[in-house]
Amino acid sequence: ENVFLGLLGFVAHAVPYDYTASIECLETPQKAQYNGGSIVNPELNDGLAGWSTFGNAKLEHRESPNGNGFILAQSRAQPFDSVSQKVELKTNLLYTFSAWVQVSQGNPSVAAVFKTSSGYVEAGTVIAKPGCWSMLKGGLTLETSGEASLFFQTQNSTADVMVDSISLQPFTPEEWKSHQDQTMDKVRKAKVRIQVVDKLGNSLPKATVSVQQNALTFPLGCAINKNILTNAAYEKWFASRAFRVTTFEDEMKWYSTEPTRGHEDYSAADALLEFAKQHKLAVRGHNVLWDDPTYQQGWLNSLTPQQLSVAVDNRIHSVMSKYKGQVIAWDVMNENLHFSYFETKLGPNASGHAYNLASTTDGTIPLFMNEYNTIEEVTDPMSTPAKYLHKLREIQAYSGNADIKMAIGLESHFVTPNIPYMRASIDILAAAGFPIWLTEVDVKQGPKQASYLEEVLREGFSHPEVEGIVVWGAWNPKGCYRMCLTDNNFNNLATGDVVDRLLHEWGGSKEPLVLGETDENGFLEASLFHGDYNVTIVHPGVNSLALPQRMIVAPVTPTQAQPSVVKVTI
Repeated sequence: ENVFLGLLGFVAHAVPYDYTASIECLETPQKAQYNGGSIVNPELNDGLAGWSTFGNAKLEHRESPNGNGFILAQSRAQPFDSVSQKVELKTNLLYTFSAWVQVSQGNPSVAAVFKTSSGYVEAGTVIAKPGCWSMLKGGLTLETSGEASLFFQTQNSTADVMVDSISLQPFTPEEWKSHQDQTMDKVRKAKVRIQVVDKLGNSLPKATVSVQQNALTFPLGCAINKNILTNAAYEKWFASRAFRVTTFEDEMKWYSTEPTRGHEDYSAADALLEFAKQHKLAVRGHNVLWDDPTYQQGWLNSLTPQQLSVAVDNRIHSVMSKYKGQVIAWDVMNENLHFSYFETKLGPNASGHAYNLASTTDGTIPLFMNEYNTIEEVTDPMSTPAKYLHKLREIQAYSGNADIKMAIGLESHFVTPNIPYMRASIDILAAAGFPIWLTEVDVKQGPKQASYLEEVLREGFSHPEVEGIVVWGAWNPKGCYRMCLTDNNFNNLATGDVVDRLLHEWGGSKEPLVLGETDENGFLEASLFHGDYNVTIVHPGVNSLALPQRMIVAPVTPTQAQPSVVKVTI
Protein backbone atom coordinates (compact mmCIF):
# COMPACT_ATOMS: atom_id res chain seq x y z
CA GLU A 1 0.00 0.00 0.00
CA ASN A 2 1.01 3.60 -0.43
CA VAL A 3 1.34 5.63 2.73
CA PHE A 4 1.00 9.34 3.23
CA LEU A 5 3.14 11.58 5.38
CA GLY A 6 2.22 15.03 6.59
CA LEU A 7 5.25 17.22 5.89
CA LEU A 8 5.17 20.94 6.67
CA GLY A 9 1.44 21.03 6.20
CA PHE A 10 1.50 19.20 2.87
CA VAL A 11 0.65 15.57 2.15
CA ALA A 12 3.59 13.79 0.53
CA HIS A 13 3.30 10.47 -1.26
CA ALA A 14 5.73 7.92 0.19
CA VAL A 15 6.81 5.02 -2.00
CA PRO A 16 6.90 1.80 0.06
CA TYR A 17 10.25 0.03 0.31
CA ASP A 18 10.62 -3.33 -1.43
CA TYR A 19 12.39 -5.69 0.99
CA THR A 20 12.45 -8.57 -1.49
CA ALA A 21 15.63 -9.96 -3.00
CA SER A 22 16.52 -13.02 -5.03
CA ILE A 23 19.61 -15.15 -4.40
CA GLU A 24 18.82 -17.68 -7.14
CA CYS A 25 20.33 -17.59 -10.62
CA LEU A 26 17.29 -17.38 -12.90
CA GLU A 27 16.72 -18.10 -16.56
CA THR A 28 14.81 -14.83 -16.91
CA PRO A 29 15.40 -11.76 -14.71
CA GLN A 30 12.57 -10.41 -12.61
CA LYS A 31 11.04 -7.04 -13.39
CA ALA A 32 12.89 -3.93 -12.25
CA GLN A 33 11.98 -2.88 -8.71
CA TYR A 34 10.00 0.41 -8.53
CA ASN A 35 9.57 0.14 -12.33
CA GLY A 36 13.17 1.31 -12.57
CA GLY A 37 12.74 4.42 -10.42
CA SER A 38 15.02 7.10 -11.91
CA ILE A 39 16.47 4.81 -14.59
CA VAL A 40 15.51 5.44 -18.23
CA ASN A 41 14.58 2.31 -20.20
CA PRO A 42 15.17 0.01 -17.20
CA GLU A 43 13.82 -3.15 -18.84
CA LEU A 44 15.71 -2.55 -22.11
CA ASN A 45 12.43 -2.72 -24.03
CA ASP A 46 13.38 0.36 -26.05
CA GLY A 47 16.68 -0.70 -27.55
CA LEU A 48 19.67 1.17 -26.14
CA ALA A 49 17.70 4.34 -25.38
CA GLY A 50 19.19 6.09 -22.34
CA TRP A 51 22.28 3.88 -22.31
CA SER A 52 25.83 4.56 -23.50
CA THR A 53 29.33 3.12 -23.28
CA PHE A 54 31.56 3.51 -20.23
CA GLY A 55 35.18 3.02 -21.26
CA ASN A 56 35.66 1.15 -24.53
CA ALA A 57 33.10 -1.65 -24.43
CA LYS A 58 31.00 -2.45 -27.48
CA LEU A 59 27.29 -2.39 -26.63
CA GLU A 60 24.52 -4.46 -28.19
CA HIS A 61 20.83 -4.77 -27.49
CA ARG A 62 19.76 -8.39 -27.53
CA GLU A 63 16.70 -10.49 -26.90
CA SER A 64 16.52 -13.93 -25.33
CA PRO A 65 14.40 -16.64 -27.02
CA ASN A 66 11.51 -15.75 -24.71
CA GLY A 67 11.59 -12.14 -25.87
CA ASN A 68 13.35 -10.58 -22.89
CA GLY A 69 15.44 -7.58 -23.92
CA PHE A 70 18.82 -6.89 -22.30
CA ILE A 71 22.05 -5.01 -22.93
CA LEU A 72 25.39 -6.66 -23.67
CA ALA A 73 28.82 -5.11 -23.11
CA GLN A 74 31.51 -6.98 -25.04
CA SER A 75 35.05 -6.47 -26.41
CA ARG A 76 36.05 -5.34 -22.92
CA ALA A 77 39.70 -4.70 -22.02
CA GLN A 78 39.43 -2.92 -18.65
CA PRO A 79 37.44 -3.85 -15.53
CA PHE A 80 35.30 -0.72 -15.93
CA ASP A 81 34.47 -1.19 -19.63
CA SER A 82 30.70 -1.55 -19.59
CA VAL A 83 27.27 -0.05 -20.10
CA SER A 84 26.46 3.32 -18.52
CA GLN A 85 23.64 5.74 -17.83
CA LYS A 86 23.85 9.32 -16.55
CA VAL A 87 21.67 10.10 -13.53
CA GLU A 88 21.13 13.11 -11.28
CA LEU A 89 21.90 12.39 -7.62
CA LYS A 90 21.29 14.48 -4.49
CA THR A 91 23.02 14.48 -1.12
CA ASN A 92 19.86 14.56 0.99
CA LEU A 93 18.36 11.39 -0.47
CA LEU A 94 18.82 7.69 0.26
CA TYR A 95 19.06 5.51 -2.85
CA THR A 96 18.28 1.82 -3.21
CA PHE A 97 19.71 0.15 -6.30
CA SER A 98 19.15 -3.16 -8.04
CA ALA A 99 19.97 -4.82 -11.35
CA TRP A 100 20.14 -8.28 -12.88
CA VAL A 101 23.54 -9.34 -14.19
CA GLN A 102 24.96 -12.20 -16.26
CA VAL A 103 28.45 -12.89 -17.63
CA SER A 104 29.73 -14.97 -20.52
CA GLN A 105 32.38 -16.87 -18.53
CA GLY A 106 33.64 -17.54 -15.02
CA ASN A 107 31.92 -16.56 -11.77
CA PRO A 108 33.27 -13.06 -11.17
CA SER A 109 32.03 -10.44 -8.75
CA VAL A 110 30.30 -7.62 -10.61
CA ALA A 111 29.91 -4.24 -8.90
CA ALA A 112 27.53 -1.37 -9.65
CA VAL A 113 29.48 1.90 -9.40
CA PHE A 114 28.55 5.57 -9.72
CA LYS A 115 31.19 7.98 -10.98
CA THR A 116 30.48 11.33 -9.28
CA SER A 117 32.24 14.68 -9.19
CA SER A 118 33.84 13.70 -5.86
CA GLY A 119 34.89 10.16 -6.76
CA TYR A 120 33.58 6.66 -7.29
CA VAL A 121 30.73 5.35 -5.13
CA GLU A 122 30.02 1.63 -5.12
CA ALA A 123 26.39 0.57 -4.61
CA GLY A 124 26.74 -3.20 -4.32
CA THR A 125 28.14 -6.40 -5.81
CA VAL A 126 26.97 -9.82 -6.89
CA ILE A 127 28.66 -13.03 -7.99
CA ALA A 128 27.56 -13.31 -11.63
CA LYS A 129 27.32 -16.53 -13.62
CA PRO A 130 27.03 -17.53 -17.28
CA GLY A 131 23.71 -18.81 -18.57
CA CYS A 132 21.48 -17.30 -15.88
CA TRP A 133 20.67 -13.97 -14.22
CA SER A 134 21.73 -12.92 -10.70
CA MET A 135 20.24 -10.04 -8.74
CA LEU A 136 22.55 -7.28 -7.55
CA LYS A 137 20.96 -5.24 -4.76
CA GLY A 138 22.56 -2.40 -2.85
CA GLY A 139 22.28 1.25 -1.95
CA LEU A 140 24.12 4.50 -1.54
CA THR A 141 24.14 8.06 -0.27
CA LEU A 142 26.14 10.94 -1.76
CA GLU A 143 28.57 13.52 -0.40
CA THR A 144 27.93 15.94 -3.27
CA SER A 145 24.90 16.51 -5.49
CA GLY A 146 25.18 16.49 -9.27
CA GLU A 147 25.34 14.33 -12.34
CA ALA A 148 26.78 10.84 -11.98
CA SER A 149 27.49 7.97 -14.38
CA LEU A 150 26.32 4.49 -13.44
CA PHE A 151 28.49 1.65 -14.74
CA PHE A 152 29.27 -1.98 -13.93
CA GLN A 153 32.72 -3.24 -13.06
CA THR A 154 34.36 -6.66 -12.85
CA GLN A 155 38.00 -7.69 -12.62
CA ASN A 156 37.34 -10.35 -15.27
CA SER A 157 37.92 -7.99 -18.21
CA THR A 158 37.59 -10.73 -20.84
CA ALA A 159 34.03 -11.67 -19.89
CA ASP A 160 31.03 -10.12 -21.65
CA VAL A 161 28.67 -8.45 -19.18
CA MET A 162 24.89 -8.51 -19.62
CA VAL A 163 22.55 -6.27 -17.64
CA ASP A 164 18.77 -5.98 -17.32
CA SER A 165 16.00 -4.75 -14.99
CA ILE A 166 17.98 -1.86 -13.53
CA SER A 167 16.46 0.27 -10.77
CA LEU A 168 17.56 3.35 -8.84
CA GLN A 169 14.92 4.56 -6.37
CA PRO A 170 15.44 7.70 -4.26
CA PHE A 171 13.84 8.14 -0.85
CA THR A 172 13.70 11.20 1.39
CA PRO A 173 14.76 10.75 5.03
CA GLU A 174 11.08 11.11 5.98
CA GLU A 175 10.11 8.31 3.61
CA TRP A 176 12.92 6.14 4.93
CA LYS A 177 11.71 6.66 8.49
CA SER A 178 8.16 5.84 7.40
CA HIS A 179 9.41 2.44 6.17
CA GLN A 180 10.95 1.84 9.59
CA ASP A 181 7.80 2.94 11.42
CA GLN A 182 5.55 0.78 9.23
CA THR A 183 7.74 -2.26 9.71
CA MET A 184 7.91 -1.78 13.48
CA ASP A 185 4.13 -1.48 13.60
CA LYS A 186 3.87 -4.72 11.65
CA VAL A 187 6.59 -6.94 13.11
CA ARG A 188 7.57 -5.43 16.49
CA LYS A 189 4.15 -4.34 17.77
CA ALA A 190 0.68 -5.78 18.18
CA LYS A 191 -2.70 -4.14 18.71
CA VAL A 192 -4.48 -5.02 21.93
CA ARG A 193 -7.98 -4.14 23.16
CA ILE A 194 -8.05 -3.77 26.91
CA GLN A 195 -11.50 -4.19 28.45
CA VAL A 196 -11.96 -2.95 32.01
CA VAL A 197 -14.82 -4.47 34.04
CA ASP A 198 -15.87 -4.50 37.68
CA LYS A 199 -16.19 -7.62 39.80
CA LEU A 200 -19.72 -8.17 38.48
CA GLY A 201 -18.52 -8.06 34.89
CA ASN A 202 -19.91 -4.59 34.13
CA SER A 203 -17.90 -2.46 31.70
CA LEU A 204 -16.17 0.56 33.20
CA PRO A 205 -15.88 3.60 30.94
CA LYS A 206 -13.44 6.44 31.71
CA ALA A 207 -10.99 4.11 33.43
CA THR A 208 -7.38 5.28 33.14
CA VAL A 209 -5.17 2.49 31.81
CA SER A 210 -1.40 2.43 32.48
CA VAL A 211 1.12 -0.21 31.46
CA GLN A 212 4.63 -0.95 32.62
CA GLN A 213 6.77 -3.24 30.52
CA ASN A 214 8.69 -5.84 32.50
CA ALA A 215 10.65 -7.18 29.55
CA LEU A 216 11.02 -6.63 25.85
CA THR A 217 10.34 -9.63 23.67
CA PHE A 218 12.93 -8.53 21.11
CA PRO A 219 16.40 -9.61 22.30
CA LEU A 220 18.28 -6.32 22.52
CA GLY A 221 21.40 -6.44 24.61
CA CYS A 222 24.96 -5.45 25.34
CA ALA A 223 28.23 -7.34 25.72
CA ILE A 224 29.90 -7.60 29.14
CA ASN A 225 33.32 -8.54 30.50
CA LYS A 226 34.56 -9.99 33.79
CA ASN A 227 35.07 -6.55 35.33
CA ILE A 228 31.32 -6.44 35.96
CA LEU A 229 31.80 -9.17 38.60
CA THR A 230 33.96 -6.96 40.85
CA ASN A 231 32.77 -3.45 40.01
CA ALA A 232 29.45 -2.63 41.71
CA ALA A 233 29.00 0.60 39.75
CA TYR A 234 29.39 -1.24 36.43
CA GLU A 235 26.89 -3.88 37.59
CA LYS A 236 24.40 -1.23 38.73
CA TRP A 237 24.67 0.66 35.44
CA PHE A 238 24.12 -2.50 33.41
CA ALA A 239 21.38 -4.03 35.54
CA SER A 240 19.30 -0.83 35.53
CA ARG A 241 18.75 -1.16 31.79
CA ALA A 242 16.23 -3.43 30.08
CA PHE A 243 18.78 -5.56 28.24
CA ARG A 244 17.55 -9.03 27.33
CA VAL A 245 20.71 -10.69 26.07
CA THR A 246 24.46 -10.48 26.46
CA THR A 247 27.71 -11.80 24.97
CA PHE A 248 30.97 -12.25 26.87
CA GLU A 249 33.63 -10.16 25.18
CA ASP A 250 36.57 -12.55 25.72
CA GLU A 251 35.82 -15.00 28.51
CA MET A 252 34.51 -17.88 26.35
CA LYS A 253 37.14 -17.56 23.63
CA TRP A 254 39.64 -20.38 23.27
CA TYR A 255 42.66 -18.26 24.20
CA SER A 256 40.87 -17.40 27.48
CA THR A 257 39.74 -20.91 28.41
CA GLU A 258 42.85 -22.88 27.41
CA PRO A 259 45.85 -20.54 27.40
CA THR A 260 48.10 -23.52 28.15
CA ARG A 261 47.67 -26.77 26.27
CA GLY A 262 45.57 -29.29 28.19
CA HIS A 263 44.76 -26.90 31.06
CA GLU A 264 41.24 -25.57 30.65
CA ASP A 265 39.95 -22.78 32.88
CA TYR A 266 36.29 -21.84 32.56
CA SER A 267 36.09 -19.96 35.86
CA ALA A 268 35.62 -16.47 34.37
CA ALA A 269 33.00 -17.69 31.88
CA ASP A 270 31.21 -19.64 34.62
CA ALA A 271 31.06 -16.57 36.85
CA LEU A 272 29.71 -14.39 34.05
CA LEU A 273 27.13 -17.04 33.19
CA GLU A 274 25.95 -17.04 36.81
CA PHE A 275 25.72 -13.23 36.66
CA ALA A 276 23.62 -13.48 33.49
CA LYS A 277 21.27 -15.97 35.13
CA GLN A 278 20.82 -13.70 38.16
CA HIS A 279 19.85 -10.83 35.90
CA LYS A 280 17.66 -12.94 33.58
CA LEU A 281 19.92 -12.38 30.58
CA ALA A 282 20.11 -14.80 27.69
CA VAL A 283 23.70 -15.51 26.60
CA ARG A 284 25.14 -15.88 23.10
CA GLY A 285 28.11 -18.24 23.07
CA HIS A 286 31.10 -16.38 21.60
CA ASN A 287 33.11 -17.91 20.10
CA VAL A 288 34.08 -21.54 19.51
CA LEU A 289 36.81 -20.90 16.91
CA TRP A 290 38.31 -17.69 15.52
CA ASP A 291 39.91 -17.93 12.08
CA ASP A 292 42.17 -14.91 12.60
CA PRO A 293 45.81 -16.09 13.13
CA THR A 294 46.44 -13.04 15.35
CA TYR A 295 44.22 -14.41 18.09
CA GLN A 296 45.54 -17.97 18.45
CA GLN A 297 47.30 -18.92 21.66
CA GLY A 298 50.96 -19.69 21.02
CA TRP A 299 50.85 -23.43 21.66
CA LEU A 300 48.47 -23.96 18.72
CA ASN A 301 51.11 -22.78 16.25
CA SER A 302 53.54 -25.51 17.29
CA LEU A 303 51.11 -28.36 16.60
CA THR A 304 51.22 -30.66 13.61
CA PRO A 305 48.07 -30.66 11.43
CA GLN A 306 46.98 -33.94 13.02
CA GLN A 307 47.53 -32.59 16.55
CA LEU A 308 45.69 -29.36 15.67
CA SER A 309 42.76 -31.35 14.27
CA VAL A 310 42.47 -33.23 17.57
CA ALA A 311 42.78 -29.98 19.56
CA VAL A 312 40.04 -28.31 17.46
CA ASP A 313 37.68 -31.24 17.95
CA ASN A 314 38.37 -31.24 21.68
CA ARG A 315 37.74 -27.48 21.85
CA ILE A 316 34.39 -27.73 20.07
CA HIS A 317 33.20 -30.62 22.22
CA SER A 318 34.54 -29.15 25.47
CA VAL A 319 33.05 -25.66 25.36
CA MET A 320 29.78 -26.57 23.64
CA SER A 321 28.99 -29.58 25.82
CA LYS A 322 29.86 -27.65 28.99
CA TYR A 323 27.43 -24.84 28.22
CA LYS A 324 24.76 -26.89 26.46
CA GLY A 325 21.34 -25.67 27.57
CA GLN A 326 22.83 -22.48 29.03
CA VAL A 327 23.40 -20.43 25.87
CA ILE A 328 20.91 -19.53 23.14
CA ALA A 329 23.36 -19.69 20.22
CA TRP A 330 27.03 -20.13 19.27
CA ASP A 331 29.33 -18.20 17.00
CA VAL A 332 30.99 -21.38 15.77
CA MET A 333 33.47 -19.94 13.30
CA ASN A 334 34.41 -16.29 13.67
CA GLU A 335 35.54 -14.26 10.63
CA ASN A 336 36.23 -17.13 8.22
CA LEU A 337 35.74 -14.88 5.20
CA HIS A 338 38.56 -12.50 6.07
CA PHE A 339 40.85 -15.13 7.60
CA SER A 340 41.67 -18.80 7.13
CA TYR A 341 43.94 -19.99 9.97
CA PHE A 342 42.21 -23.35 10.29
CA GLU A 343 41.64 -23.82 6.55
CA THR A 344 45.33 -23.17 5.88
CA LYS A 345 46.43 -25.78 8.43
CA LEU A 346 43.62 -28.35 8.18
CA GLY A 347 42.35 -27.97 4.63
CA PRO A 348 39.50 -26.17 2.84
CA ASN A 349 36.77 -28.09 4.71
CA ALA A 350 37.83 -26.87 8.17
CA SER A 351 34.72 -24.72 8.59
CA GLY A 352 32.40 -27.41 7.27
CA HIS A 353 33.85 -29.94 9.71
CA ALA A 354 33.63 -27.49 12.61
CA TYR A 355 29.92 -26.89 12.04
CA ASN A 356 29.31 -30.60 11.61
CA LEU A 357 30.88 -31.39 14.97
CA ALA A 358 29.22 -28.37 16.57
CA SER A 359 25.81 -29.58 15.42
CA THR A 360 26.56 -33.07 16.73
CA THR A 361 27.56 -31.60 20.09
CA ASP A 362 24.56 -29.25 20.36
CA GLY A 363 22.26 -29.13 17.36
CA THR A 364 19.36 -27.60 19.27
CA ILE A 365 20.42 -23.94 18.95
CA PRO A 366 21.42 -21.69 16.02
CA LEU A 367 25.03 -22.02 14.88
CA PHE A 368 26.18 -18.63 13.62
CA MET A 369 28.81 -17.72 11.07
CA ASN A 370 29.99 -14.41 12.52
CA GLU A 371 31.58 -11.86 10.17
CA TYR A 372 32.30 -8.16 9.73
CA ASN A 373 31.85 -5.72 6.84
CA THR A 374 29.06 -7.72 5.21
CA ILE A 375 26.66 -4.85 5.88
CA GLU A 376 29.14 -2.18 6.98
CA GLU A 377 31.49 -1.65 4.02
CA VAL A 378 30.42 -1.99 0.39
CA THR A 379 34.05 -1.73 -0.74
CA ASP A 380 35.31 -4.75 1.24
CA PRO A 381 35.52 -7.54 -1.38
CA MET A 382 36.12 -10.30 1.17
CA SER A 383 32.74 -10.37 2.89
CA THR A 384 30.03 -9.07 0.55
CA PRO A 385 26.56 -10.56 1.06
CA ALA A 386 27.16 -12.75 -2.01
CA LYS A 387 30.50 -13.98 -0.64
CA TYR A 388 28.91 -14.59 2.77
CA LEU A 389 26.13 -16.72 1.29
CA HIS A 390 28.63 -18.57 -0.91
CA LYS A 391 30.62 -19.57 2.19
CA LEU A 392 27.48 -20.50 4.09
CA ARG A 393 26.39 -22.79 1.23
CA GLU A 394 29.88 -24.29 1.15
CA ILE A 395 29.52 -25.20 4.84
CA GLN A 396 26.06 -26.65 4.20
CA ALA A 397 27.44 -28.74 1.34
CA TYR A 398 29.87 -30.54 3.68
CA SER A 399 28.72 -34.10 4.30
CA GLY A 400 26.04 -34.23 6.99
CA ASN A 401 25.50 -30.46 7.16
CA ALA A 402 22.44 -30.06 4.91
CA ASP A 403 19.98 -29.70 7.78
CA ILE A 404 22.05 -28.13 10.58
CA LYS A 405 20.74 -24.96 12.24
CA MET A 406 22.88 -22.33 10.54
CA ALA A 407 22.43 -18.65 11.34
CA ILE A 408 23.79 -15.34 10.08
CA GLY A 409 25.86 -13.20 12.45
CA LEU A 410 26.63 -9.67 11.29
CA GLU A 411 29.19 -8.02 13.58
CA SER A 412 28.19 -4.48 12.53
CA HIS A 413 31.42 -2.59 13.30
CA PHE A 414 30.63 0.64 11.46
CA VAL A 415 32.77 3.63 10.51
CA THR A 416 30.37 5.73 8.41
CA PRO A 417 27.10 3.83 7.96
CA ASN A 418 25.69 3.47 4.46
CA ILE A 419 22.14 2.83 5.64
CA PRO A 420 20.61 2.01 2.21
CA TYR A 421 23.39 -0.52 1.60
CA MET A 422 22.88 -1.95 5.09
CA ARG A 423 19.18 -2.49 4.45
CA ALA A 424 19.68 -3.98 0.99
CA SER A 425 22.42 -6.31 2.24
CA ILE A 426 20.15 -7.65 4.98
CA ASP A 427 17.45 -8.13 2.32
CA ILE A 428 19.83 -10.33 0.32
CA LEU A 429 20.98 -12.34 3.31
CA ALA A 430 17.39 -12.79 4.48
CA ALA A 431 16.51 -14.51 1.22
CA ALA A 432 18.54 -17.51 2.43
CA GLY A 433 15.96 -18.10 5.17
CA PHE A 434 18.27 -18.24 8.22
CA PRO A 435 18.01 -16.24 11.47
CA ILE A 436 19.88 -12.92 11.33
CA TRP A 437 21.41 -11.09 14.28
CA LEU A 438 23.51 -7.96 14.56
CA THR A 439 26.06 -9.38 16.98
CA GLU A 440 28.68 -6.72 17.88
CA VAL A 441 27.24 -3.30 17.06
CA ASP A 442 29.51 -0.30 17.47
CA VAL A 443 30.65 2.81 15.59
CA LYS A 444 34.18 4.14 15.31
CA GLN A 445 34.90 7.21 17.43
CA GLY A 446 34.20 10.54 15.73
CA PRO A 447 31.98 13.63 15.92
CA LYS A 448 28.95 11.72 14.60
CA GLN A 449 29.50 8.50 16.55
CA ALA A 450 26.30 8.75 18.58
CA SER A 451 24.05 9.79 15.67
CA TYR A 452 25.54 7.05 13.49
CA LEU A 453 24.88 4.51 16.26
CA GLU A 454 21.26 5.59 16.40
CA GLU A 455 20.92 5.19 12.62
CA VAL A 456 22.34 1.68 12.75
CA LEU A 457 20.23 0.56 15.71
CA ARG A 458 17.04 1.98 14.22
CA GLU A 459 17.70 0.30 10.90
CA GLY A 460 18.49 -3.02 12.55
CA PHE A 461 15.53 -2.98 14.93
CA SER A 462 13.09 -2.00 12.18
CA HIS A 463 14.26 -4.53 9.59
CA PRO A 464 11.67 -7.31 9.49
CA GLU A 465 14.30 -10.06 9.25
CA VAL A 466 16.59 -9.04 12.11
CA GLU A 467 15.88 -11.23 15.15
CA GLY A 468 18.27 -9.79 17.73
CA ILE A 469 20.87 -7.07 18.38
CA VAL A 470 23.88 -6.95 20.73
CA VAL A 471 25.80 -3.70 21.25
CA TRP A 472 29.53 -4.37 21.61
CA GLY A 473 30.53 -3.35 25.09
CA ALA A 474 29.51 -0.70 27.60
CA TRP A 475 32.72 -0.23 29.59
CA ASN A 476 36.19 -1.62 30.07
CA PRO A 477 38.89 -0.18 32.36
CA LYS A 478 41.42 -0.60 29.54
CA GLY A 479 39.11 1.12 27.04
CA CYS A 480 36.48 -0.44 24.82
CA TYR A 481 37.20 -2.01 21.43
CA ARG A 482 35.89 1.05 19.58
CA MET A 483 32.93 2.40 21.53
CA CYS A 484 31.93 2.64 25.17
CA LEU A 485 28.49 3.60 26.46
CA THR A 486 29.66 5.05 29.77
CA ASP A 487 32.70 6.81 31.21
CA ASN A 488 34.82 5.55 34.12
CA ASN A 489 32.39 7.11 36.61
CA PHE A 490 29.48 5.33 34.91
CA ASN A 491 27.92 8.49 33.60
CA ASN A 492 26.49 7.96 30.14
CA LEU A 493 28.45 8.99 27.10
CA ALA A 494 26.44 10.25 24.12
CA THR A 495 26.34 6.66 22.82
CA GLY A 496 24.86 5.49 26.12
CA ASP A 497 22.20 8.17 25.85
CA VAL A 498 21.27 6.82 22.41
CA VAL A 499 20.86 3.29 23.77
CA ASP A 500 18.77 4.50 26.71
CA ARG A 501 16.57 6.64 24.50
CA LEU A 502 15.88 3.77 22.12
CA LEU A 503 15.20 1.35 24.97
CA HIS A 504 12.69 3.87 26.30
CA GLU A 505 11.11 4.41 22.88
CA TRP A 506 10.84 0.69 22.19
CA GLY A 507 9.13 0.00 25.49
CA GLY A 508 12.05 -1.10 27.62
CA SER A 509 12.17 1.86 30.00
CA LYS A 510 10.57 0.08 32.98
CA GLU A 511 8.58 3.30 33.55
CA PRO A 512 4.74 3.39 33.63
CA LEU A 513 3.06 4.57 30.43
CA VAL A 514 -0.46 6.03 30.54
CA LEU A 515 -2.34 4.73 27.50
CA GLY A 516 -5.52 6.74 28.05
CA GLU A 517 -9.12 6.20 29.15
CA THR A 518 -11.55 3.44 28.24
CA ASP A 519 -14.48 4.30 25.98
CA GLU A 520 -18.18 4.09 26.85
CA ASN A 521 -18.03 0.29 26.55
CA GLY A 522 -15.00 -0.03 28.78
CA PHE A 523 -12.53 -0.63 25.95
CA LEU A 524 -9.21 0.98 25.09
CA GLU A 525 -7.19 -0.02 22.02
CA ALA A 526 -3.43 0.44 21.83
CA SER A 527 -0.48 -0.63 19.72
CA LEU A 528 2.30 -1.91 21.98
CA PHE A 529 5.73 -3.40 21.42
CA HIS A 530 5.82 -7.14 22.01
CA GLY A 531 6.64 -7.82 25.63
CA ASP A 532 5.56 -8.67 29.15
CA TYR A 533 3.51 -5.91 30.82
CA ASN A 534 1.83 -5.04 34.07
CA VAL A 535 -1.52 -3.27 33.59
CA THR A 536 -2.78 -0.85 36.23
CA ILE A 537 -6.27 0.69 36.26
CA VAL A 538 -7.55 3.80 38.03
CA HIS A 539 -11.29 4.52 37.97
CA PRO A 540 -13.18 7.33 39.77
CA GLY A 541 -15.97 4.98 40.80
CA VAL A 542 -13.67 2.43 42.43
CA ASN A 543 -12.07 3.36 45.72
CA SER A 544 -9.03 1.12 45.58
CA LEU A 545 -6.32 1.06 42.98
CA ALA A 546 -6.42 -2.19 41.05
CA LEU A 547 -3.49 -4.49 41.60
CA PRO A 548 -1.28 -4.69 38.52
CA GLN A 549 -2.31 -7.53 36.26
CA ARG A 550 0.05 -9.24 33.86
CA MET A 551 -0.42 -8.96 30.10
CA ILE A 552 1.67 -10.60 27.37
CA VAL A 553 1.74 -8.76 24.04
CA ALA A 554 2.83 -11.38 21.53
CA PRO A 555 3.31 -11.33 17.75
CA VAL A 556 0.05 -11.89 15.90
CA THR A 557 -0.42 -14.76 13.49
CA PRO A 558 -0.85 -13.98 9.78
CA THR A 559 -4.52 -15.01 9.99
CA GLN A 560 -5.28 -12.88 13.06
CA ALA A 561 -7.12 -9.83 11.74
CA GLN A 562 -8.54 -8.45 14.99
CA PRO A 563 -6.58 -7.16 18.00
CA SER A 564 -6.22 -9.46 21.00
CA VAL A 565 -8.70 -8.67 23.78
CA VAL A 566 -7.40 -8.51 27.35
CA LYS A 567 -9.99 -8.31 30.13
CA VAL A 568 -8.91 -6.54 33.32
CA THR A 569 -11.12 -6.77 36.42
CA ILE A 570 -11.04 -4.22 39.25
